[in-house]
Amino acid sequence: MRATTTPAAGRPADQLLAELRGLRAADAPTRGGRTFAYVYDAGLPDVDELAAAAYGVFATVNGLDPTVFPSVARLENDVVRAVSAVLGVPGAQGSFTSGGTESILLAVKTARDHARAVRGVTRPQLVLPSTAHAAFHKAAHYLGLETVVVPVDPLTFRADASAVADSVTDRTALVVASAPSYAHGVVDPVADIAAAAAERGVLCHVDACIGGWFLPFLARAGRPVEPFGLSVPGVTSLSVDLHKYGYADKGASVVLYRDAELRRHQYFAYAGWPGYPVVNPTAQGTKSGGLLAQAWAVLHHLGHDGYTALARRVAQAADRLLPGLRGTDGVRVLGDPAGSLIAFTVLGPAGTPDLGLVLHVADEMRERGWYLQPQLSCDGLPPNLHLTLTPATSDRVGPLLADLAESVTAARACEPVTVDPALAELAATLDPDTLTPEDVAGFLAFAGLDGDQGLPSRTAPVLALLDALPPRLKERMLTEFIGSLFRI
Repeated sequence: MRATTTPAAGRPADQLLAELRGLRAADAPTRGGRTFAYVYDAGLPDVDELAAAAYGVFATVNGLDPTVFPSVARLENDVVRAVSAVLGVPGAQGSFTSGGTESILLAVKTARDHARAVRGVTRPQLVLPSTAHAAFHKAAHYLGLETVVVPVDPLTFRADASAVADSVTDRTALVVASAPSYAHGVVDPVADIAAAAAERGVLCHVDACIGGWFLPFLARAGRPVEPFGLSVPGVTSLSVDLHKYGYADKGASVVLYRDAELRRHQYFAYAGWPGYPVVNPTAQGTKSGGLLAQAWAVLHHLGHDGYTALARRVAQAADRLLPGLRGTDGVRVLGDPAGSLIAFTVLGPAGTPDLGLVLHVADEMRERGWYLQPQLSCDGLPPNLHLTLTPATSDRVGPLLADLAESVTAARACEPVTVDPALAELAATLDPDTLTPEDVAGFLAFAGLDGDQGLPSRTAPVLALLDALPPRLKERMLTEFIGSLFRI
């Protein structure tokens, strides 16, 4: 449906809501336990109802100025205090943000400015494992840091603490560890990485966006969990998304620092203009108090006991899913998942990961009503399918495994996915920065990526072609394709 301009005469509310519901009908379901990425479903309708009602109470409150709306400071302090009680230390301070990307951006900004102020670093570096979230690269790009990427162990997919330590220099502003990494769901050796950073006087950030509000309650449920919070010596900041396993609506996240002195490097203040004095704790200025209010309400509604029960349900789902995956012919689970994120690959006749089979299985599963997230190969790490387990998936494991076995069989009967060698050779010679819009449009059309038509029903050929492209060309093509979707 092509969007229209605002009409001269207004339209009835019920008509507009009906149109919005019609648009939603074409999306992947966000409830019901069949979408294994992007959504975090507690399986508790009252949580959704509470979040919506709490948002409505504060929807018109502007979080820009807590001196005008003191309720904002009260709610934010409550939320950050709740997170610090689980993951912080005495004296820890933090901020409520719009999501993991903003939390990570702020942590990198804090580290950059701290390194400049305390150590005189003018050309800062960011040291991170290859499995660290892409948001760190985005932050480095925005903020002018050089990234130093350290390969991970190719079997465990965990960061190599020694290799990370060897990469730290006098220019390093921040070292990163994940708890867990998104791609494979494994927890890095946080204590070893943080100790190596501390030995050089460098800050260490733990990306616990996805695990920060799950792993502590998994431990409370009796499962073994390696420490990763601010109580670990050398960890100086941490990010945790409450819109993931906190089950708040998006976007809701917290970035936490060891103390207020470190946090002040996150703030932006400006008084050199004729308007009101500006102090922005986060990247946003104006922001609705609704997202903060709904996160506050959900946290207090579920409480530690509720989160522990939900973590136990996720763990029990993993207890059934992992043996089922390992018992499925031709499937290999990657690494040792921490509990809620699982990645698996599909093996070809030679017993090695087969990109075409991985992508065909994703298509077959989607046709059966499941969304599993395809992840392409990268620097020797295999292509795979990624699953995010939530409490709502706990009673879906049996049907999922049954459909997966059928999908693997069907994938093996599909036409093999191939990329024309001549096309791949040509792609290797292309300079993404010199391609004209016409060049890019032609390439996208050849690949089957037409913004007017959206993605084809089966994406295996498209993703296989993307997998074969050099990284920078792949990025250019993806940028242009997404841009074509937002064309008026």
